[in-house]
Amino acid sequence: MTPLIRAEAAPAPQVSARLTGWKTLDSLQQGVREGVLGPDPRGLRVSTAFATSQAVRHDGRGSGYRNEVLSLRLGAAVGSCAAEPGALPAGAVEEAVGADVATLLGHPLQVVRIAALDAYLMHIAPHTPEHGARPVALPAGSSLEKSRARARAVVELLDGCGLPPGGRVLVVGVVNSLLEELRSRGLRYLPCDLKGGETEWGEPVETDALAALGRCDAVLASGMTLGNGTFEPLRARAAADGRPLVLFAQTGSAVLPRFLGAGVHAVCAEPYPFFWLDGGPGTIHHYADRHGAAR
Repeated sequence: MTPLIRAEAAPAPQVSARLTGWKTLDSLQQGVREGVLGPDPRGLRVSTAFATSQAVRHDGRGSGYRNEVLSLRLGAAVGSCAAEPGALPAGAVEEAVGADVATLLGHPLQVVRIAALDAYLMHIAPHTPEHGARPVALPAGSSLEKSRARARAVVELLDGCGLPPGGRVLVVGVVNSLLEELRSRGLRYLPCDLKGGETEWGEPVETDALAALGRCDAVLASGMTLGNGTFEPLRARAAADGRPLVLFAQTGSAVLPRFLGAGVHAVCAEPYPFFWLDGGPGTIHHYADRHGAAR
């Protein structure tokens, strides 16, 4: 194997107390560059970079989907960002290895910038109770069983949103197990995804989340909104309208909790390795706005 750039070990972080309440992604990235949250990112280098490509079609389901995720390792932390399948350039992984976090935060590709930001924030504030996280165990099982278990854990965070009986949830980033779980709880939903199309049950999928938001009582959105640039307008609009925003995050699992108290109600954070990688037990993490949903 041809050696790449030699990486330096990441020093132990000194964590700033200013972890939540960030109002924009740009201001959070700038805060990291300036060392407001922890160590100077110019002195932290990525030791490992890898891309995970996955296709799935659960037993009993009529359709499947694909995932492609860029992950960067910084010390013991792994930061991740999903990309559209086939959109990640072949050289992105090699370019990231040995690069410092500050350089990667200025990378021309959004997926690289988010993965680097996620790795930095995971490094300084891992998913522990000291940083506001509550662990939720996922049992071992088949891909469908684990998908449904995760869906229950995600939808549970809507319990503190004050939804009326039969309320409607805008689901941004269609995951059939989430729709199934919402239905089982007597909640209506409006599925939305940039790809459009139909759900497993033949329901039309909206493509414009901002246009659909006014017809719903709360928003349940994927962390993939960080990678495709739709998170910020969605967060701002939900905050302006006073609609609870709950996020389920493999992409940016350490990034999205930073927006609690600034338009984000709760986060179900799922760092790498994700539930779909193996059949064993796993752990995801719940975060909630201290003035919002119950922990």
